[in-house]
Amino acid sequence: MIKMEEIPVDRIEEFWALHLKYLVEDGIIDDAEDIEYFSGAEYRDIIRSNMTRQTDRHHMVYFVEAGQRIGAAQYNTYQSEDGKCFILDFWVFPQYRGCGRGHACFAALETYTRADGARYYEINSEKEDSVRFWKSLGFIENGKDEYDMPLFIRR
Repeated sequence: MIKMEEIPVDRIEEFWALHLKYLVEDGIIDDAEDIEYFSGAEYRDIIRSNMTRQTDRHHMVYFVEAGQRIGAAQYNTYQSEDGKCFILDFWVFPQYRGCGRGHACFAALETYTRADGARYYEINSEKEDSVRFWKSLGFIENGKDEYDMPLFIRR
Protein backbone atom coordinates (compact mmCIF):
# COMPACT_ATOMS: atom_id res chain seq x y z
CA MET A 1 0.00 0.00 0.00
CA ILE A 2 1.32 3.43 -0.95
CA LYS A 3 1.13 6.15 1.68
CA MET A 4 1.65 9.87 1.27
CA GLU A 5 4.26 11.86 3.19
CA GLU A 6 3.72 15.61 2.98
CA ILE A 7 6.97 17.57 2.74
CA PRO A 8 6.87 20.68 4.95
CA VAL A 9 8.42 23.95 3.81
CA ASP A 10 11.29 23.61 6.29
CA ARG A 11 12.34 20.30 4.64
CA ILE A 12 12.16 21.18 0.95
CA GLU A 13 15.94 21.36 0.43
CA GLU A 14 16.18 17.56 0.37
CA PHE A 15 13.38 17.53 -2.20
CA TRP A 16 15.19 20.06 -4.41
CA ALA A 17 18.26 17.83 -4.68
CA LEU A 18 16.12 14.88 -5.81
CA HIS A 19 14.03 17.08 -8.08
CA LEU A 20 16.91 18.47 -10.12
CA LYS A 21 18.43 14.99 -10.47
CA TYR A 22 15.08 13.66 -11.70
CA LEU A 23 14.60 16.50 -14.20
CA VAL A 24 18.04 15.95 -15.71
CA GLU A 25 18.28 12.15 -15.59
CA ASP A 26 14.77 11.62 -16.97
CA GLY A 27 15.46 14.06 -19.79
CA ILE A 28 12.81 16.56 -18.73
CA ILE A 29 15.38 19.35 -18.96
CA ASP A 30 18.67 19.21 -20.81
CA ASP A 31 20.01 22.70 -21.32
CA ALA A 32 21.95 24.97 -18.99
CA GLU A 33 19.25 27.65 -18.95
CA ASP A 34 16.57 25.23 -17.69
CA ILE A 35 18.94 23.71 -15.14
CA GLU A 36 19.77 27.19 -13.85
CA TYR A 37 16.07 28.14 -13.64
CA PHE A 38 14.92 25.00 -11.79
CA SER A 39 17.84 25.15 -9.36
CA GLY A 40 17.60 28.91 -8.90
CA ALA A 41 16.00 31.16 -6.32
CA GLU A 42 13.28 32.54 -8.62
CA TYR A 43 11.57 29.17 -9.18
CA ARG A 44 12.16 27.86 -5.68
CA ASP A 45 10.97 31.06 -4.00
CA ILE A 46 7.72 30.94 -5.99
CA ILE A 47 7.13 27.34 -4.92
CA ARG A 48 8.02 28.11 -1.29
CA SER A 49 5.63 31.07 -1.30
CA ASN A 50 2.84 28.94 -2.78
CA MET A 51 3.39 26.30 -0.09
CA THR A 52 2.60 28.80 2.64
CA ARG A 53 -0.46 30.53 1.21
CA GLN A 54 -3.86 29.83 2.71
CA THR A 55 -5.82 29.08 -0.47
CA ASP A 56 -4.78 26.78 -3.31
CA ARG A 57 -1.65 25.77 -1.41
CA HIS A 58 1.18 24.03 -3.25
CA HIS A 59 2.07 20.53 -2.03
CA MET A 60 5.18 18.40 -2.23
CA VAL A 61 4.80 14.76 -1.27
CA TYR A 62 6.76 11.55 -1.17
CA PHE A 63 5.18 8.22 -2.06
CA VAL A 64 6.04 5.73 0.67
CA GLU A 65 5.77 1.95 0.47
CA ALA A 66 6.80 -0.34 3.34
CA GLY A 67 8.60 2.55 5.02
CA GLN A 68 10.65 3.44 1.91
CA ARG A 69 10.26 6.56 -0.18
CA ILE A 70 9.67 5.31 -3.70
CA GLY A 71 8.76 8.51 -5.53
CA ALA A 72 7.62 12.10 -5.25
CA ALA A 73 5.22 14.64 -6.67
CA GLN A 74 4.31 18.27 -6.45
CA TYR A 75 0.88 19.65 -7.22
CA ASN A 76 -1.66 22.41 -6.61
CA THR A 77 -5.35 21.82 -6.08
CA TYR A 78 -7.30 24.93 -7.05
CA GLN A 79 -10.14 24.77 -4.53
CA SER A 80 -10.94 28.46 -5.09
CA GLU A 81 -11.72 27.68 -8.73
CA ASP A 82 -13.16 24.40 -10.00
CA GLY A 83 -11.13 21.81 -8.09
CA LYS A 84 -8.45 21.23 -10.73
CA CYS A 85 -5.41 19.42 -9.37
CA PHE A 86 -2.48 20.49 -11.52
CA ILE A 87 0.44 18.06 -11.20
CA LEU A 88 3.77 19.83 -11.67
CA ASP A 89 5.94 16.77 -11.13
CA PHE A 90 5.27 13.09 -10.59
CA TRP A 91 7.92 10.41 -10.59
CA VAL A 92 8.79 7.01 -9.23
CA PHE A 93 12.44 6.68 -8.30
CA PRO A 94 14.29 4.61 -10.95
CA GLN A 95 14.97 1.58 -8.74
CA TYR A 96 11.21 1.19 -8.11
CA ARG A 97 9.98 1.49 -11.69
CA GLY A 98 8.52 -1.20 -13.89
CA CYS A 99 6.29 -2.99 -11.40
CA GLY A 100 3.08 -0.98 -11.61
CA ARG A 101 4.12 1.37 -8.85
CA GLY A 102 3.44 4.44 -10.99
CA HIS A 103 -0.21 3.43 -11.23
CA ALA A 104 -0.32 2.67 -7.50
CA CYS A 105 1.31 6.02 -6.70
CA PHE A 106 -1.21 7.89 -8.83
CA ALA A 107 -4.07 6.01 -7.14
CA ALA A 108 -2.67 7.10 -3.76
CA LEU A 109 -2.27 10.68 -4.98
CA GLU A 110 -5.81 10.69 -6.32
CA THR A 111 -7.27 9.47 -3.02
CA TYR A 112 -5.16 11.98 -1.09
CA THR A 113 -6.06 14.96 -3.27
CA ARG A 114 -9.75 14.14 -3.61
CA ALA A 115 -10.00 14.30 0.19
CA ASP A 116 -8.64 17.84 -0.17
CA GLY A 117 -11.10 18.94 -2.87
CA ALA A 118 -9.57 17.76 -6.16
CA ARG A 119 -12.25 17.13 -8.79
CA TYR A 120 -10.06 16.47 -11.83
CA TYR A 121 -6.39 16.34 -12.87
CA GLU A 122 -4.18 18.06 -15.41
CA ILE A 123 -0.51 17.71 -16.29
CA ASN A 124 1.77 18.84 -19.09
CA SER A 125 3.93 16.19 -20.68
CA GLU A 126 5.75 15.66 -23.94
CA LYS A 127 8.09 12.71 -23.40
CA GLU A 128 6.76 9.67 -25.23
CA ASP A 129 6.98 7.27 -22.28
CA SER A 130 5.39 9.80 -19.92
CA VAL A 131 2.56 10.50 -22.34
CA ARG A 132 1.97 6.75 -22.66
CA PHE A 133 1.87 6.46 -18.85
CA TRP A 134 -0.65 9.28 -18.41
CA LYS A 135 -2.85 7.94 -21.20
CA SER A 136 -2.80 4.51 -19.52
CA LEU A 137 -4.38 6.24 -16.51
CA GLY A 138 -7.17 7.68 -18.64
CA PHE A 139 -5.71 11.12 -19.33
CA ILE A 140 -6.58 12.63 -22.70
CA GLU A 141 -5.03 15.47 -24.67
CA ASN A 142 -6.28 18.92 -23.69
CA GLY A 143 -4.49 21.51 -25.80
CA LYS A 144 -1.21 23.16 -24.90
CA ASP A 145 0.03 25.35 -22.07
CA GLU A 146 1.54 28.84 -22.40
CA TYR A 147 4.94 27.27 -23.19
CA ASP A 148 3.44 25.19 -26.03
CA MET A 149 3.72 21.94 -24.04
CA PRO A 150 0.92 19.40 -24.49
CA LEU A 151 -1.61 19.26 -21.66
CA PHE A 152 -3.42 16.12 -20.54
CA ILE A 153 -6.57 15.99 -18.45
CA ARG A 154 -8.51 13.35 -16.55
CA ARG A 155 -11.95 14.09 -15.16
